[in-house]
Formats: sequence, C-alpha cells, structure tokens
Amino acid sequence: MAEILRSLRPRNLWPSDKVILGYFAFTCVIEVVCYREIPGAGWLLALHAVAVAVLALAIGATSTPRETNRLVWIFRHWYTLFYVACCYREMSILIPAIGRASLDQALADIDYAFWHANPCVWLERWYSPALTEFLQTVYTLFIPVVLFVPWLFWWKKDYARFKYMAFLLSLGFLASYLGYLIVPARGPRYLLAHLQHVPLQGLWLFNSMQSTLDGLEKQHYDCFPSGHTEMTVLALWLSRSVSRKLFWVYFLYTLCIVFATVYLRYHYTVDLLAGVLVALTLILAAPALYRGLAEKRDSIDD
Repeated sequence: MAEILRSLRPRNLWPSDKVILGYFAFTCVIEVVCYREIPGAGWLLALHAVAVAVLALAIGATSTPRETNRLVWIFRHWYTLFYVACCYREMSILIPAIGRASLDQALADIDYAFWHANPCVWLERWYSPALTEFLQTVYTLFIPVVLFVPWLFWWKKDYARFKYMAFLLSLGFLASYLGYLIVPARGPRYLLAHLQHVPLQGLWLFNSMQSTLDGLEKQHYDCFPSGHTEMTVLALWLSRSVSRKLFWVYFLYTLCIVFATVYLRYHYTVDLLAGVLVALTLILAAPALYRGLAEKRDSIDD
C-alpha cells in the first residue's frame, strides 16, 4: 500500500493524472454527502478506489528506469479516455439521484425566445430519410473522429504531443459532465416530442445506430453543454497540427455534426452555443494549465 501511495507523489503525475484525480475527489465528495440518495454509492466509491489503485500501479511501473511492460505503457497513455467514459456513465447515476430538476423547459424557452420557433420542429421542412441516415452516421462517428488526431500522433510516436492532446480532450469531456450536473436536461426529442409532426426515419442503419446510442447513454441528462459540439471543436483545433487538408475535413465534419445535433432532436441550439464557448475557453486556457500542472515542462504545440 505504501508503495502504491508513493506512486501518487506529484512528481510522478502527469497533468492529465491530476485532472482525473481531482475529478474523482469531486465526485467522491458528492457520493459521500448524498450517500443515501445515490443507489450503489458504496460500489461507486469502491470503484473509484480501484481505479486510483490501478492508475497508481501503472504510474509506479512506468516511472522507473527498468523496462516497462508494453500493455502497461499503453494503458498509462490511453487510460484517461477510458476513465472519462466511465465518468460519463457515473453521471447518469448521480444526476437523477441527487434530485436536481430538469431544466429542459428553460433551455427550450431560450431557443424559442431567440428563434421564435422550436428549431428541431422547424427543421422538419428539410426532412428526408437520406439526410437523416447521413446525419445519424455523422453523429455516431463522433468518438472515432475525436480520437483520430491523437491516435495519429501516437502512431507517429510523438508522445509529448499525444499527452497534451489526451489532457485537453479529457479536460473537455470532464468539463461537459460538470455542465450536465449544473444544468440537467435530456433534450428536445423528449420534451418536444408532442410537437413533432414527422418521426425520424433513415434508410438502412438509422434505427440500429440510434438504439445503440440510446443504450449507451441510458436516458442521460447530457444536453448542456453539447459535448458533441464542444469535443468536435476541440478536435478541429487539434487537427491543425496534422495538416491544412485534415483541418478542412474536420471543419466540414464540425458543420455537419452541429447541424445533426438539432436536426436529430438531440440538442437545443443554446446547448451548441455553450459547447462552443466551453471549447474556446479550454483552447485558450489549457496550454497554461498544462504547463502549470506539469512537474517537468513538456513541449507542446497548441
């Protein structure tokens, strides 16, 4: 146990480790304070402890001069993206349990006040099965698209740049989770379903893609800010580091996914604005934050 704890000394931690551990501390406080209201709170706390212990073992195994096991070394670099996925599922438990009221109606009212219409209902005039199929495919490919740029730098063995990208993307995901906690909302396809005149239908894989995403999200309160918008803007920014051509590919994808979030009735437009603002804030703040958290100054090209 003492050796595990020694692994968690600040000098052994990467900036992404400190962000993950800080987020774990925050959610653990919620689980302790609201222990009676959260189903399985004891299990969640235990899982946090296991996750920290696994991380500490990986840090210990990779911070010494001896040869490191390849799988442990890969885990050490990629674990943040696995952990933030688990944190997403945790939020689907915490938000309903702590009893915060849904703010869907407030978000819909903001949209209506600005547009003088409900955007997802207004967009029915552009409805077509082919467009629905295309946009659902764009929406479903979100995670592979976001992770493609850091994977490219991993493949090129540019590990310093990869570490910064993993830090920025992890920070982006966790920031969106905090937004879900502060402004819980499920989205217009639930609140405004009675106003829609046409059910969404695709051509081939629409139903299977949508049902798979629904199963993964478990009726999550994950609208505000739009994580799809926020993370895609971050990926767009990072794609500059690869090539101008890839940047324009990501630019077109970003336009498509922003439109898809409203057309497919997942988001209010105010969610999109919040996602863009969070992404821009992180783009501006993350380099200084990364350097401030780093024990050794990694070279990054932000």
